[in-house]
Amino acid sequence: MILATGLALLSGCGKKGALVPPEALAPAPVTNLALAQKDGRFQVRWSAPSRQEAGASLKDLAGFLLFRRIVLPPNEDCEECPTAYGEPVKIEIEYPKGARRSGNFWIYDDRDLTTGKLYQYKLRSFTAAGVQSKDSNRVRRTAAIPPLPPVLEAASSAEAVTLSFVGLPPEQGTPAGYNIYRSKKGEEFPLFPLNATPITANSYVDHLPQFDVPFSYVVTSVSTVEGESVESAPSNVAEGALTLPE
Repeated sequence: MILATGLALLSGCGKKGALVPPEALAPAPVTNLALAQKDGRFQVRWSAPSRQEAGASLKDLAGFLLFRRIVLPPNEDCEECPTAYGEPVKIEIEYPKGARRSGNFWIYDDRDLTTGKLYQYKLRSFTAAGVQSKDSNRVRRTAAIPPLPPVLEAASSAEAVTLSFVGLPPEQGTPAGYNIYRSKKGEEFPLFPLNATPITANSYVDHLPQFDVPFSYVVTSVSTVEGESVESAPSNVAEGALTLPE
């Protein structure tokens, strides 16, 4: 009896939980990497992971590694080759040089583009301990010639702010319409436009909820090139507000 009790005590000494593999502590991979062309730059955006690979809350996210490669013709392309991707851009959470946050998104603007070349991107997150996530989804598109920005005017009244704008036909692709961005005066413009799809008219009536609150507006021209939307640089900034009825 005494021997059995002693053996039981010894067997319990130093008992530990299940070992956690290092990869389980890595950030979950980003799954919403997206790419858009704004003027002569590619806007790469994504959401930061909030969970570890194993599902636990991620509390030590330190940054991201953004990889880019030029996609070659099919008989020459080799994504698995060690030199396919260039040196990644390192984006640190505390000092995100070259990147910025907008709402829930992280944004990086790639301006080093050559028209007609096809570019592909992928992303990894890393923790303060240097543990990297798996690769994100991959995105790719061909750099195109963007349309020129339109000219914008705004007229205020007691009913609405009426925007009028006009742009030139694009050098490449076909015209698709316009995107409208609005912000409170002095604040940053949002990442996404007011309209869900490009507006094909040359005017837009914005019915605001408050009087005497000034808003700023910009408009971009949108073209379609090989099935992809390409935006111009923003127009001039125009201001408007609901005026009090006389």
